[in-house]
Amino acid sequence: MAVSRFRVRAPELTGRGGWLNTAEPLSLGQLRGKVVILDFWTFCCANCLHVLDELRPLEEKYRDVLVVVGVHSPKFAHEADHAAVTAAVERYEVHHPVLDDPDLNLWRQYAVRAWPTLVVVDPEGYVVAQAAGEGQVSALDRIVADLVATHEAKGTLHRGDGPYTPPAPQPTTLRFPAKAIAYDGGLLVADAGHHQLVELELDGETVRRRIGTGRRGSQDGDNPEFAEPNGLTTLPDGDIIVADTANHVLRRIGRTTTTIDIHIDGVPDVLSPWDVAWWPALERVVIAAAGVHLLLAYDPATGRTERLAGTTVEGLKDGPALEGWLAQPSGLAPDGDRLWFVDSETSALRYLDVEGNLHTAVGEGLFDFGHVDGPAAKARLQHPLGVTLLPDGTLAISDTYNGAIRRYDPATDEVTTLATGLAEPSGAVVVGDDLVVVESAAHRLVRPIAAATTIAGDSLSTQRPRTDIAAETTLAIAFTPPPGRKLDERYGPATRLSVSASPPELLRDGAGDSTELTRTIELGEGEGVLHITAQAAACDDDPAIEHPACHVARQDWGVPVRVANGGTGTLRLVLLGE
Repeated sequence: MAVSRFRVRAPELTGRGGWLNTAEPLSLGQLRGKVVILDFWTFCCANCLHVLDELRPLEEKYRDVLVVVGVHSPKFAHEADHAAVTAAVERYEVHHPVLDDPDLNLWRQYAVRAWPTLVVVDPEGYVVAQAAGEGQVSALDRIVADLVATHEAKGTLHRGDGPYTPPAPQPTTLRFPAKAIAYDGGLLVADAGHHQLVELELDGETVRRRIGTGRRGSQDGDNPEFAEPNGLTTLPDGDIIVADTANHVLRRIGRTTTTIDIHIDGVPDVLSPWDVAWWPALERVVIAAAGVHLLLAYDPATGRTERLAGTTVEGLKDGPALEGWLAQPSGLAPDGDRLWFVDSETSALRYLDVEGNLHTAVGEGLFDFGHVDGPAAKARLQHPLGVTLLPDGTLAISDTYNGAIRRYDPATDEVTTLATGLAEPSGAVVVGDDLVVVESAAHRLVRPIAAATTIAGDSLSTQRPRTDIAAETTLAIAFTPPPGRKLDERYGPATRLSVSASPPELLRDGAGDSTELTRTIELGEGEGVLHITAQAAACDDDPAIEHPACHVARQDWGVPVRVANGGTGTLRLVLLGE
């Protein structure tokens, strides 16, 4: 995390959307005497959700001296709706004050470039550190500890309770259900908000049983604990596989519940598996690993997991699957030799063929969305989370942020709308002649009356501030090994930098991989997104240790840029050491 050498007064906390989780609006003046961490996030972003989990132990450790303030900075139009932000704060168990900033006012004042970004403000109201990305808890812990010691000695630290005020709980049978499957003559629902699975009768209301204690956790056995479960699938032997999203694992439910840890070399452990599906064509469980932008295949017979598609770079790129780009794959639907999936961050419907190639049916890129029907090439979705194969071979898309169920016909390559007015539909299942929709933000299952219509809406794009840069720009990644560690190149280069762009033609020179963390790139005219991945291996720096432990720091950035006269000639990013 970059620590400022200058005393810069933190801009005041202002946002048109108002405050959540606090009895009154807050100001930095009211928080004087506390260490403050501003978390710039948006609820569509898996990396932002990872940061929420990373901050939980830090908030508990420093509960009397640290105040975390979430600054909700929307990417999609739906995320600018205050009611949607309110639901997300409850859904993801955000236990600190949140400022709703739908116009990105505070984002601009703090010169934020990417989701998520964390800013540390000292007890006297000055910005002391700022960095983008997840995996920062160790660096934050050191900074907070230093600030606490310094300001306690100065007499400028005030201990005591923070301003967090929890909302009143709302009891419902389901709470933010995520996905559902047909099971044993009824329905099995991933009840994410209750951290349980719920077996229902076909009416979608009568509870047969609940699986799980209802406490957020990771316990196996006969009384399991889950953390925001999402996707579900059944194996040929009848066992259930659950995408235990916030635990970043799969769970297998048979006679008892067991954990399936997923490990692939070079892939971070923050998988956020959002959906799972048994694909008979491969005889594997496919995992939509939203947190690392990959499709994975798990073999229950051997316990092995392999990569099916993606490189961990976030974007939209078709072709050979292991060279392609995905963006938070969140819903799966096998169909013979095709595996259909929705990529939520590119608002796309895509498929992987059994030969190992990626194809896009609907979708344009990371910042393009809308509610537009018609020919697939011009159709638009808004952050879809589910896709369901219908009996006639068409696909029902849970178009989550449009509050709609959309229909894609592979035979005609056309998109229509089946139902609207839904509260964040996140999945659906076919039961007889009905399509049962998981209406997540309404906490229920519904059977909307499907009537195909065509909506000629507007194609939209995210108005995220872009960084003006020069046609020739130096990309500099700052990395400092944590105390007690050093870069170790005994077994090869300790650092790696990968650069690409959307669209690819934006980057005329400087794409690809290298071992240096500084590189000069040349760009063409226009605007787009630079995709940057950096990693560094820092090992214990103690001659007495024969086999020092090494720790790999890795970060991905998607930086919107515009090539402009007078733009900056240096783009600096910070890679944090764990």
